[in-house]
Amino acid sequence: MLRKLVILGIFAGGTAAIPSVFQSNPELLNQLLGRSASEKTTNLRSSPDAVGQASQQPLGRKVLIKADATGHFRSPFKINGRQVDALIDTGATLVALNTSTARRVGLSISPSDFTQQVSTANGPVKVAVVRLSSLQVGKIALENIDAVVIDDKALNTNLIGMSFLSRLGKYAVEDGALLMVQ
Repeated sequence: MLRKLVILGIFAGGTAAIPSVFQSNPELLNQLLGRSASEKTTNLRSSPDAVGQASQQPLGRKVLIKADATGHFRSPFKINGRQVDALIDTGATLVALNTSTARRVGLSISPSDFTQQVSTANGPVKVAVVRLSSLQVGKIALENIDAVVIDDKALNTNLIGMSFLSRLGKYAVEDGALLMVQ
């Protein structure tokens, strides 16, 4: 009887460990099932007008963004709960929003707030330093993100910079896609 209980215990413990093994190594499950790399994930958005745009793929608390036709990583984000399209820029120290986007996400900016000067690819500009309540992409969400607001004439594309990326557990470019892990 004791022998049967020991065997049952080993069997139960082994089967309980299987989900965690496959969760930590999803490639093993895909190999066992005979799936190819393209079948591993599905697009979060897929529409005819999304051709050439970045696509996100859900991976739990990970997000994979494919490069667009120009090689850039663009994606919809939620800033303070409102959707904003942005370019991920590892060369940008901070998240940078243009004035019209800042107002749309609920930031109150006046001309007197533009007190700091920063260097950009187009030369020095005056910015307003702000803190975003939240910034989210896919299932990755962070709070209290340092950012700057730049006049619409100086910044036509919102940038997701290092003040967001550096707070992630990992970000890396792999096979033409940007992987972000919280």
